[in-house]
Formats: sequence, C-alpha cells, structure tokens
Amino acid sequence: MMTHRTVALRLAAALLLTTVGGCSSAPEHSPAKPGIPAPPDVAAPPPNSLKTTSGLSTRVLEKGGGDRHPRATDTVVVHYTGWTTDGMMFDSSVERGQPSEFRLNEVIRGWTEGVQMMVEGEKRRFWIPAGLAYAGQPSKPQGMLVFDIELVDIK
Repeated sequence: MMTHRTVALRLAAALLLTTVGGCSSAPEHSPAKPGIPAPPDVAAPPPNSLKTTSGLSTRVLEKGGGDRHPRATDTVVVHYTGWTTDGMMFDSSVERGQPSEFRLNEVIRGWTEGVQMMVEGEKRRFWIPAGLAYAGQPSKPQGMLVFDIELVDIK
C-alpha cells in the first residue's frame, strides 16, 4: 500500500519527467533558407571590373534604360543582395520580395559612391572594401563585401 508521501513523490517525478522530456537543449527552428547563391567572382573583383580611387570595384551586370544618375542626397529604391567574400549571404531585399528605399547618403560609403555611378534600371556588382563598408562596427558583416544592386527608381 502506498503512502501519501510515495504518491506525492511519484506524481512529482512524473511531472518532472514530462516537463523535462518536452524540453530540448537544441533550439527549435525552421529549416535554414538556402538564400541566394553567391556569384562565382565573390572572393575578389575580376580584372574587368572598374576600380575607383577609393578602392571600390564595380562591374555592370545589366545596362539601365534611364539617363539620370542619383545624387548623394537623393532617395533611391533598390533591389540588392549582399555576401561576404566567403560566399555567405547576409542580406537581400530580393529574398524578402520587396525593394528597399533610403536616402543615398545614409548608407555605407561604398553604396553612396557606387550607386551614384548607376542609372535607373541598371544592375551592378560592387566589391566594397571594409573601409567603405562596416569597419569598426562589430555587429555588422566585416571585410570586403559584395553586393548585386539594381537601381529601380530615383525619387
């Protein structure tokens, strides 16, 4: 015959096992998204890229139909994807399915310089050295960054 203490201990043990059994040391997460694959030249700018005096390298991927270039103080609408030189995608408006809009002089210096070289509808690849990107901002991607950017609109 079980005493009240034995019943209480067994109930406590059963409750503990149920609670612990439902826990996992590994966090639950959905399967990783594959992301947008890195371009084959992500590790370094190719010889046919244009290099500016600041160290920014660019290459036109698709010519645009516009004739206006944005100024640093303009608001632009862009689609973009960014990778580190080891091929890890870290951000993409393309993947989100919605272009981004921002004032051009409120982003990293490499973007401010490079997007001003573009016309509406143009797509370019940028190789942005750390000094024109997020150097000194430890919570951001580090080193040279590669972006594919499409200039959708200049406002």
